[in-house]
Amino acid sequence: MSCCSTTNGFDPNGSTSQDIQDKINNHPCYSEGAHQHYARIHLPVAPACNIQCNYCNRKYDCSNESRPGVTSGKLNPIDAAKKVMYVGGKIQQLSVVGIAGPGDALANPKKTFETFELLSEKTPDLKFCLSTNGLRLPEFIDEIEKYNVDHVTVTINTIDETGEIGAKIYPWVHWNHKKVWGAEGAKILLEQQLKGIKMLTDRGILVKANSVLIPGVNEKDLPNVAKKLKEMNVFLHNIMPLLSEPEFGTYYGLNGQRSATDGEVMEAQEACGMDMKLMSHCRQCRADAVGLVGEDRSDEIKREDFADLEFDELTEIYGLEARKKRHEIIENWRANLEKANDRIKLEKAEKKELDSRGKTKLVAVTTGGEGVINQHFGNAQEFLIYEAGDKAIKFVMHRKIKSAYCTGEENCDGNNPIAEIKETLKDCDILLTEKIGECPMGELRSINLICDETFALQPIEKSVHEAVLKHFDKKVKEIG
Repeated sequence: MSCCSTTNGFDPNGSTSQDIQDKINNHPCYSEGAHQHYARIHLPVAPACNIQCNYCNRKYDCSNESRPGVTSGKLNPIDAAKKVMYVGGKIQQLSVVGIAGPGDALANPKKTFETFELLSEKTPDLKFCLSTNGLRLPEFIDEIEKYNVDHVTVTINTIDETGEIGAKIYPWVHWNHKKVWGAEGAKILLEQQLKGIKMLTDRGILVKANSVLIPGVNEKDLPNVAKKLKEMNVFLHNIMPLLSEPEFGTYYGLNGQRSATDGEVMEAQEACGMDMKLMSHCRQCRADAVGLVGEDRSDEIKREDFADLEFDELTEIYGLEARKKRHEIIENWRANLEKANDRIKLEKAEKKELDSRGKTKLVAVTTGGEGVINQHFGNAQEFLIYEAGDKAIKFVMHRKIKSAYCTGEENCDGNNPIAEIKETLKDCDILLTEKIGECPMGELRSINLICDETFALQPIEKSVHEAVLKHFDKKVKEIG
C-alpha cells in the first residue's frame, strides 16, 4: 500500500483525496486507470533546450521512433491551438494537452504560454501539462499558475549534491547567459529543480517526477531521489529505462552506454516504491504524440488538415457538447468496469499483500484499450505486465517489442519476431490474449508460458486475478 503522506493527496493506506482524484481522473499520464480510456496530445512548440543530456537527441522530421525529443515537425502557437481543436473533434476522448519539447517547455516560455493562453479560450474542457528539466522552473511559477497548468513533470535523475553523478548525465547547462560545465552545472540544475518543485507543491500544483534509469550511473541514487520527492510532496514518480541504441544518435548510444533492462526497471521500482507512488504505464512518448497512451496517431493528422481553417470552423469541429457526452459515456463504462473488477487491484503492495503464501505470478496482457482483453497476440506491439496472487493484483509495467508478431499476410512468412517476444516475456507465467495461433502458442510453451484465450473481451484486472487462481491455485483446481 502507499507510503505517501496525506500532504500530497494520499493517506497511509494508499487512498487518494477527492480533490486530487478529480484532478487526475481523466488524465492518462497521472492516472493508470485513465490511460486506456483517455487520449493526450503533445504539442512540439518548444524546440530550444537549455541543458545538454547525454541520453537526448532532439530529432526533427522523424516518424519511425517513439521516445522523448522526437517529432515530425514544429508548430507555432496558432497552428498548435488549431491542431488541438481539430484533433479534439476527431478524437473525442482527448482530455489533456501537454508541451514536452522537443526541447524544454520553459526554455521556450513565449511560445509555451502563448499556446496555453489560446487553448484556455478555445478548449476550456482540457487539462494543461508541461514537462521541464526544471532549470528555469522557479522563474515561471506565476505563469504556470496563471494559465491553469495544474500538472507539471520535472525530470530529475539524481539528488547528488556534489554534482559528480549529474556531470555524467549533463555535460553542461546554460545559466546566466553562459554554459556551465560538469559538476558545477549539475549542482545549479539540482538547486533549481528542488526550488521549483517546492514552489509548485506549495501552490497545490501536481508534480510528476521523471527519472531516467542509467545503468552504472544513477541506479543507486534513485532510491534517494524517491525519498526526497516524498519529502517534497511530489505526487508521482516515473522511473524510465534509458534508451541508448546507437541509431538514436545520442552521446550514450554512440559511446557504448547500454540501455536499461526490464528487470533493472522492476528492481528500481521495488527500491523506490516504498517511498513514492510510482507511475508504471509510461510509454516515453514523442514530443508530437497523439492518441491513447501506448498508441501514436500523429501521422494521421497533417498540417494541411487544420492550418487553413478559421477558429469558428474549428469550434464546430471541436464540438464541445458532443465531447462532453462522449466523456460521460466513458465514465459510465469505467464505473461498470470497476464493479466488474471488484476492487482487487492494489496500487502499491508487497508479495504478502498480493498472495497468502507470498508467492506471486507475472501475467502479460494484450489490449487495445478500454480496460478489456481485446487484442490478438499477433497484433500486439506491447504487453501490460501485472503481478498477481490469490488475494490481489498490481500493475507493474508495460513492455514494448519492436514489431508485432504478424503485420499482415504478406509478412507472415516464418520470419516473425518470436525470439524477441520470448525474451520480453521470459519471466512471465501467463499470457492473456484475445486470440493466439497454435504456432506462436507452441513457441511460448517452450519458455513455460501459459497462453489463455478464455478471458477474451473480459475486464483486465478481474481476468488477471482469476487466471492466476485458475492455473496456480490448488484449491480452485480441486473444486473445478
